[in-house]
Amino acid sequence: MNQLAPPIVAAGQEIESASFRHIDAHAGPHPGYTDEQWPLVRRLIHTSGDFEFNGLTRFHPEAMAAGREALARGAPLVVDVNMIQAGLTPRRLLPLNLRIHQFNADPEVIRLATVEGTTRTVQAMRMAWRRKLLDQGVVAIGNAPTALLEVIRLIREEGVRPSLVIGMPVGFISAAESKDVLMTLEAPPWIAIQGTKGGSTLVVAALHALMDLALGGGG
Repeated sequence: MNQLAPPIVAAGQEIESASFRHIDAHAGPHPGYTDEQWPLVRRLIHTSGDFEFNGLTRFHPEAMAAGREALARGAPLVVDVNMIQAGLTPRRLLPLNLRIHQFNADPEVIRLATVEGTTRTVQAMRMAWRRKLLDQGVVAIGNAPTALLEVIRLIREEGVRPSLVIGMPVGFISAAESKDVLMTLEAPPWIAIQGTKGGSTLVVAALHALMDLALGGGG
């Protein structure tokens, strides 16, 4: 890419750093997280203002390394909604040469969802699979439990192997249940939020933490 990432504004960076110091001072103990995992959890707290993510955030043991390595090599990034794509910052995306894929508005996705009586996000994940974007890619879901359940089905029935699945759909219908199923998988690695909490902004925060690691920072 020839575009240059926009510079970091010093005042904004200081506010963010001050927020992280506040979180570290008030979050309480977090022995359940490694030194590599905690910056991601801290970003979730920073994004949401909710200290409960110190405990609700769950990690496959290989998740951080898998995410860092996948993003460092420019793996495809498949997301369930446009809000995630809109929230990711160019200053992280451009140096890593990352491409984001989201197919909800694709005419074929809309047609198949209508014909088969499924959601668009289910068909979007199937399209990503047909286009060979899921294997070795990073899948990030913040809105649609049906998308997460479809990815899990593809993993179990079709042998799909993403490098990492970030499962953080929000809501009261199947959201918690879809994440519970994800957390039973031994492979591929995953990051999830237990319960009904989640959302696209939290997925963005998690991806930013992983991108910082891939860029050689600490999240």
